[in-house]
Amino acid sequence: MQRRSFLRRTITAASVIPVSRAFSLTDHEMNSSSEKTFKLNYAPHDGMFVNHAGKNLIDQIRFMHDQGFRAIEDNGLLKRPVDEQEKIGKELVKLGMTMGVFVVDSGDNWKISLTTGKQEFIDNFIRTCKQCVEAAKRVNARWVTVVPGFYERTLPIGIQTANVIEALRRGAEVFEPHNLIMVLEPLSDTPDLFLRNSDQTFQICKAINSPSCKILFDVYHMQRNEGNIINNIDKCWDEIAYFQIGDNPGRKEPTTGEINYKNIFKHVTSKGFKGIWGMEHGNANPGKEGELALIKAYREVDNF
Repeated sequence: MQRRSFLRRTITAASVIPVSRAFSLTDHEMNSSSEKTFKLNYAPHDGMFVNHAGKNLIDQIRFMHDQGFRAIEDNGLLKRPVDEQEKIGKELVKLGMTMGVFVVDSGDNWKISLTTGKQEFIDNFIRTCKQCVEAAKRVNARWVTVVPGFYERTLPIGIQTANVIEALRRGAEVFEPHNLIMVLEPLSDTPDLFLRNSDQTFQICKAINSPSCKILFDVYHMQRNEGNIINNIDKCWDEIAYFQIGDNPGRKEPTTGEINYKNIFKHVTSKGFKGIWGMEHGNANPGKEGELALIKAYREVDNF
């Protein structure tokens, strides 16, 4: 299956509905936001607008929609009860919104696991992939995040890489029949993580050679690990299926750090990308004012 048949989605151009009574904003707050859908498909996450919408995720999703967002992310979706997953899925359909990534969380992501080649870790990973297929159906998701765990430093790097490729190839076989994409995310949280750079992830995707194994290019992590963001996006372009956002330093919304997101958005959009940009960051400031400042920051960088 061709990559673009997986990835290209149009972004609805309609204006958002007025903010509901449940989230009634002051005139000042309403003037601080826009009722128009964002040009790009940014995806907030649970808790990002809790001061306006409350702790209930369905209410948060409605608030996100009212502010012009047309997607969400939910890393912890797999751990939510089935009935809650179904409610989320129904609400997203009702509002015309898309579920972004959730994590293939086998419990082994943050320790030495797939790099070892041990069957116990492979079996756990495959079992979790199968659970993700069912969860994805409930929320109409198309992407799941995969983290292969830590280095096994007693093994040569080539052996570790081969072990990871073999495990991920098995995962791709689970996802392919369902048109789901596992997106591999190189991270900067600790040097113990095996997957650290975009070129390394590109190499693994090429070796697996599946439409169900692509790159999640998190701009924050890649700025910390390698920099040269636009050039590295271009080099890895054929294998990128998903982007995430976070400014550096601080991992907060765009405009709070050093990354020129306007230029990145402009460049990636010019290449034809119409997928999701996950808002994988915190709020720079607390409370309702911080949430409004976040929305304002996205209005600014969306204007390119």
